[in-house]
Amino acid sequence: MAGHSHWANIQRTKSKMDAKRGKIFSKWAKLIMSASRQGGSDAAMNLPLRYAIERAKADNMPNDSIERAVKKGAGELDGPQPEDVLYEAYGQGGVAIMIETLTDNRNRTIGNLRQVMVKKGGTMGNAGSVAYMFERKATFAILRGGVDEDEIMELALELGADDVTTDEPEIFGVEAEPGLFIPLKEAFDAKGYELVDAAIRYVPENEISVDLETTEKLQILIDAIEDDDDVQAVHHNADFAE
Repeated sequence: MAGHSHWANIQRTKSKMDAKRGKIFSKWAKLIMSASRQGGSDAAMNLPLRYAIERAKADNMPNDSIERAVKKGAGELDGPQPEDVLYEAYGQGGVAIMIETLTDNRNRTIGNLRQVMVKKGGTMGNAGSVAYMFERKATFAILRGGVDEDEIMELALELGADDVTTDEPEIFGVEAEPGLFIPLKEAFDAKGYELVDAAIRYVPENEISVDLETTEKLQILIDAIEDDDDVQAVHHNADFAE
């Protein structure tokens, strides 16, 4: 499993996304509409919709915006159905990159991503070229303040979590199988824990340490990928230089 830098990357990404609040709301609305169209507007019976709503709420998306996206998705809408498409790539220093997209036009999305790679120094990979380096996990970053270490470990492990990281200075990190996202999220909310981040991610099994120059180039590349409207999330196995 990934080490220290995995949680540092989550906090860095969260901070960066906070600065792009409007774009993030647009991405969550798109995800909510897609889930609602495919499985109905009842989040209790539609797990993808429930997950999308949880992600939107974690980023402080207004409730009325969430409700509007649910209703819009559940209605009769013209146009093609958006689909989840996963792309794999390499960045500077041989860093592996997983790109989650939600798109109604694969040609547009792959064309945009290839253009970003050409301009920013990355390379698109074939299906399976880097996916084997990652595991799909539910991840939670919980602020330490007022949280008892033994309590959170006992709670998380009792509910089936795979790992609890306690050596980070500001957070506790919890990893679990994706199917445990909702029960763990509900348990942490019930305890009043403050979540810095809660998501289902591609977590690298091992990380590649990169120097400062490569770190800067990778961050420019990742920022450019994330700026695409079809991109929902970007994951990588870089251990960035501080």
